[in-house]
Amino acid sequence: MKIAFVSPELQSLVRRTNLAEVAESLPRTLVRAGHDVRVFLPKTCDIDLEVLENLRPVGSVRVPDGDSTCELKLSQGYLGEITVILVENSQLYGRRHPYGDDNGPYPDNWRRYAIFSRAVLEALVPIGFKPDILHCFDWTTGLIPLFRELEYLKQQPDHPASRAGVYYAIHNLAMQGTFEREILPKIGIPLELFRNVEGVALDSRVNFLKTGAEFATIIGTHSPTQATRIQQLDRGYGLEETFARRKKEVVGVSNGIDYSTWDPETDELLPATFSGSSEGLSGKRRNKQRLQVNFNLDKGPRTPIIGVIGRIDSDSGCDLVAEVLTNLLERNFEVVMMGQGQNEIIERIKTIETTFSGRCRLIPGYNVTTAHLLLAAADVFLLPSHYQPSNALCAIAMRYGAVPLVYAHAGLDDTLVDYPTDKRHSTGFTFKSYTADGLLTAIDEVRAVYKSAPDWKRLTQRCMKQDFSWEGVGEAYIKAYRRVTRRVRSQRDEVL
Repeated sequence: MKIAFVSPELQSLVRRTNLAEVAESLPRTLVRAGHDVRVFLPKTCDIDLEVLENLRPVGSVRVPDGDSTCELKLSQGYLGEITVILVENSQLYGRRHPYGDDNGPYPDNWRRYAIFSRAVLEALVPIGFKPDILHCFDWTTGLIPLFRELEYLKQQPDHPASRAGVYYAIHNLAMQGTFEREILPKIGIPLELFRNVEGVALDSRVNFLKTGAEFATIIGTHSPTQATRIQQLDRGYGLEETFARRKKEVVGVSNGIDYSTWDPETDELLPATFSGSSEGLSGKRRNKQRLQVNFNLDKGPRTPIIGVIGRIDSDSGCDLVAEVLTNLLERNFEVVMMGQGQNEIIERIKTIETTFSGRCRLIPGYNVTTAHLLLAAADVFLLPSHYQPSNALCAIAMRYGAVPLVYAHAGLDDTLVDYPTDKRHSTGFTFKSYTADGLLTAIDEVRAVYKSAPDWKRLTQRCMKQDFSWEGVGEAYIKAYRRVTRRVRSQRDEVL
């Protein structure tokens, strides 16, 4: 099968969210299974070009841009076995990051990603690729299904874009790409599509994520349970009606983990490798000691460490963490958080960090070596967001023996078994109420189990035994892609 992946980030080139790992690991898995894959992404300023082999120009495209046109250059390189196509325009991407900077999202993101979406579709001809599937990630690619239907399927039925169906993967439902109605004529979308049902509008604004969900061939979520849950009231971030109306086209596939990168037994970034055996867990204790030394934390092998990695903002639930942080630290936990985000939340955490200098650390940005060490050292890994866009970080934490604590309704039901519900098979903890009291209640449950070293050891070992490898996941995606190709054949027959 031929698959074109379209993403704003890719783990080895540019990483801003957990999307980057999925966007790289899934194509790699499919290539190894014998499928023909291309990955498209904008050439932003922070892309690490040194990791690409044989990077060379492969043409250019010119696409509509308001009353004018915009030229974009195409270059192709290789990330191991993955073929990468970079879409280049210095003004739109080359001098900027994928989404925004310290001042927030770029105000012209609507234009940047409308042009990028058109460029990807147009690029299929000069690079000579005729995909069966356009696998699009999140709001930045939400216009691709619409442009395909309006400008190719009906007007250019023999174009590669017309022959390819769209698997629209919703990685982060909370980030939707919303803009004012006035942008529509500037990006070539008819005003009659500014409607809630089968249109581009939600709450009187243009919504790129909703557009993708309305016009994609198949809508993908990160788990079977989540595919059902987002159709329920207050669980679809305003898109419940769309998902319920298109329920026959909504599928859920849990993402996998690249254990060649995330395996504590072979991880070269760790001070000490370790396994889930009784003897092997001594390595985890050495990593914990190293983390405490590196970040001037109070030293103690039986002081539980809570790790948090991700955006430090309200979307990721870090406002809730900041609210309970003092109470956590007073319960004799140590908390290490890594990420960047909202200044208000960051400053609040920094103030608490000053007060609890030996118990709390905020590490700005993202450092891959520190991320591996934090996962290997943490006893508990906190995923506090209201909605989890992927099971990846939760599953990685399990492999590193960091017991996850997540919101009960975040969409990780297919990944984690709650300890109070099923102690024998449990692989983590959940908090039922998305409040400070709800989170602290779960923290107290964690602390009670942690005090029993034998119980905690069994829980840690059970987590480490879970298998979320990509191989089986790749087969599930191919099955979903076949649903796409069947629907495309039917759709083309109707048009022709």
